[in-house]
Amino acid sequence: MARKKRLKLATYNVNGIGTRLPHLLEWLARERPDVVALQELKAIDEAFPVAALEEAGYGAIWQGQRSWNGIALLGRDSVPVESRRGLPGGDSDEQSRYIEAAVHGILVAGIYLPNGNPQPGPKFDYKLEWMARLARHARTLVEQPHPVVIAGDFNVIPTDEDVYDPKAWRKDALMQPQVREAFGRLLAQGWTDSLRQVHGDQRIYTFWDYFRQHAERDRGLRIDHLLLNPVLAPRLQAAGVDRWVRLQDKASDHAPTWIEVAAD
Repeated sequence: MARKKRLKLATYNVNGIGTRLPHLLEWLARERPDVVALQELKAIDEAFPVAALEEAGYGAIWQGQRSWNGIALLGRDSVPVESRRGLPGGDSDEQSRYIEAAVHGILVAGIYLPNGNPQPGPKFDYKLEWMARLARHARTLVEQPHPVVIAGDFNVIPTDEDVYDPKAWRKDALMQPQVREAFGRLLAQGWTDSLRQVHGDQRIYTFWDYFRQHAERDRGLRIDHLLLNPVLAPRLQAAGVDRWVRLQDKASDHAPTWIEVAAD
């Protein structure tokens, strides 16, 4: 059997895995990603559809939470080998937002960064505190001698080029100066923003809200990111967004966002 030349890594905020399971399974069958980070499961551990995913050819680890949050990592024909769940320094933090595992030779950190709205307020403070903890842990990952990707819904609009109408979102937590600065400091550790690396200044979105046919009109935001450490970044070959998933009936407001890297 010929050795696979590329690995496809993806992140997808499913916005309720129970409701969106048909969309997820159709996307997995059509696009066949090798590694997937899922966010916003909105389901307890016992409700995670492990059997359906196994039938589709995917092993999984997950951490659910009733009604909100929840993350998972999937491996095609492979069960991810978990190394961590929860960010260091948050012993009292019960929200399911971080899971980390090795799969297909890559260390994958799957994240669901807090939204932070309304701001100012305690939710925004929690967002900034969570980002600070992420940065501290990410510094230990970026220096690893093996390939690492941080993949997920960052709830960060990095620049005005990453939103269809900056003025409309100016007061939103996703693009406050403190949030953008925190994201910038994260990149400065040595992480590569893979979509921007491939697409340059081209506008490319990963999220479209449910108002006024924004998805159909391509009035979106780029808030789902895959950041690569210096070992993995040179292997980056392609990146994109499967917007067709978002355009389906009763879809998540996010679309799967993916990259392809050269197989080791």
